[in-house]
Amino acid sequence: MTTTTLAVLVPLLPFLAAAAGLLLGRTAPGFVRPLAVVPTLAALGLAVTVAVRQGGGPAIDAATRLTPTGSVPVDLALHLDGFAALTAVLVTLVASCVQIYSTAYLRDDPRYPSYAALVSLFTSAMLLVVYSGDLMVLLVGWEVMGICSYFLVGHYWETPQARAASLKAFLVTKLGDVPFLIGLFALAADTGTFRITGILEAVADGRLDHPTITALLLLAGVAGKSAQFPLHTWLPDAMAGPTPVSALIHAATMVAAGVYVVARLLPVFAASAAALIVLAVLAAITMVGSGVCALAQDDIKRVLAYSTIGQLGYMTGALAVGDRGAAVFHLLAHGAFKALLFLAAGVVIHAAGTNSLAAMSRMRGLARRIPDAYWTMTLALLALAAIPPFAGFFSKEAVLVAAEHTALGEPTALGEAAAVPAGAGWIVLVSGLLTAVLTAAYATRLWLLAFRGHGSEAPDHGRQPIAMNAVLWVLALPSLAFGLAAPLLPDWFDGHPLTPTTTTAVLGTGVALVGALVTYATWRHTTARAGRSPLGAVAAHPDAEPAVSEAEAVATHTPAYGDIAAAPDPADPGRLLLGPLHRPAAAGFHLDAVYTALFVRPVRAAASLVAFLDREVVETYVRGAGAGSRLLGWTVRRAQTGNVQTYLTVLLAGSTALAVAAVVLAHVNAGS
Repeated sequence: MTTTTLAVLVPLLPFLAAAAGLLLGRTAPGFVRPLAVVPTLAALGLAVTVAVRQGGGPAIDAATRLTPTGSVPVDLALHLDGFAALTAVLVTLVASCVQIYSTAYLRDDPRYPSYAALVSLFTSAMLLVVYSGDLMVLLVGWEVMGICSYFLVGHYWETPQARAASLKAFLVTKLGDVPFLIGLFALAADTGTFRITGILEAVADGRLDHPTITALLLLAGVAGKSAQFPLHTWLPDAMAGPTPVSALIHAATMVAAGVYVVARLLPVFAASAAALIVLAVLAAITMVGSGVCALAQDDIKRVLAYSTIGQLGYMTGALAVGDRGAAVFHLLAHGAFKALLFLAAGVVIHAAGTNSLAAMSRMRGLARRIPDAYWTMTLALLALAAIPPFAGFFSKEAVLVAAEHTALGEPTALGEAAAVPAGAGWIVLVSGLLTAVLTAAYATRLWLLAFRGHGSEAPDHGRQPIAMNAVLWVLALPSLAFGLAAPLLPDWFDGHPLTPTTTTAVLGTGVALVGALVTYATWRHTTARAGRSPLGAVAAHPDAEPAVSEAEAVATHTPAYGDIAAAPDPADPGRLLLGPLHRPAAAGFHLDAVYTALFVRPVRAAASLVAFLDREVVETYVRGAGAGSRLLGWTVRRAQTGNVQTYLTVLLAGSTALAVAAVVLAHVNAGS
């Protein structure tokens, strides 16, 4: 088969698996698990084959006219370059691990067939985004991912947290999708095409009339999809969904889509210095703010959620300084270790019977109960903290090196130093180093509270299923080795090297070690209070399947601690490190309250006003018209007595009245 044919099959196989799973889920449940796992693994094999054939060489383009529109045509187009090939491998690898993991994690879930089908559809939609060469076709995958996230985040719809989280994720991302769609139409209006290659040619020729407005409109959609400030608030709440879904969303699909689209359309953003500055500022706020929030969270998955927001900030920061190679490099490395972190967190939650780090810190021996999750999560946290030689070190250094070059006015990946404002470089560089401190701090805090607890012995649930443990080691390999291998493949990343420089390597690693050591010292100081301040455990049934344990842990966190995010734990090192910032940081700096005051309440008030006007004004006229008709009918009905003499009398009286009126009018007219 040709490379193009293989590329078409990569998103098609998960789509067919989703359709078959939905059709056979009830009638032939024995086929559900094979339909979930086998097509995704086959898509992984095909994606690897496509990547090997593409080989980092010239992009492969193929297209056919999908439908005539009368103006700008829509093409079913493929665009296969190094970025697309590697990203597709990441998507299919993580999706395969999630599907295998889910066979054990949700082994007795009655809704597993629909869950597996939605995961396959989610995977297919992301692959469509990755391979698409036409923005309208890309938009189809973009929107399908949104509806899949709504259903998957709300999988535990019996709990109010899951219902609210799914609705919030859907509405916030749709809020960004509206300007994103307008931006796509603006691009097409200026360039005359939806084809990405045609758009980039038009930008190179200077035929983009309104680059700043167009770029900012696209950025709004990216901020919603990739959970960037100020549309990031849906992502931590989405942790109410199953852990495998969290791994898929955070590592390989939805939040990665926005960064990937900006990388594909980077020349559009680079055409406007103002757009790059806005992108850099948003990346800086996102990075630093999410790092502070992660340090205050008690739910282990919410720590990882804010971590994802921060790492996405690094990616958008790399794009803001014009280096899409560094951005995609970090996207790939982050996808591997973040999927590992979430799947390992699912094992930890099941073993501990809680998602609360405060409760885990009162458990002794949790690491011995789950050695596979302990070692792989330790490795992934080292990658997250950017400690060499793990993948996160090399990818994060690539971002910092790109920011350093821009800040110093050196040539960038775009070819011209003047194309990117130096201010954007300084913003990304300074915020990136500050975020490195925070990242190492919250990664160290998570590890210490989860695996170095003191108190009663951790519950023994027996060994975790092999399907859950095996994928952890599969993802551990790229988390360790990808950073070492990627600098050997410059052709896959626009042809420029991604090796760290001495300055950024020393600075980045140094500040990360400072953050880790300060957190460790703080933990040693506060851990003595753990025994004097016992907390009620948020424990699930010890013999329940992992998904049930997680659902119960999420549902009982707020009743136990009074908050979905934090716990009143004086032994938490994050509380001492943040000081007065701890409470607002745990609540996400109350952005939800701000949005409620600025948007939710006014919309509800407007809806109440409309309902009042409809009920009291519009319905009054409707009721009046009905009442008038009934009164007229009653009057006419009363006149129909059936008495002929009455009819003749009325007729005579009426005729006499008309005659008198005619005579009077005649005399009046004659006198005038």
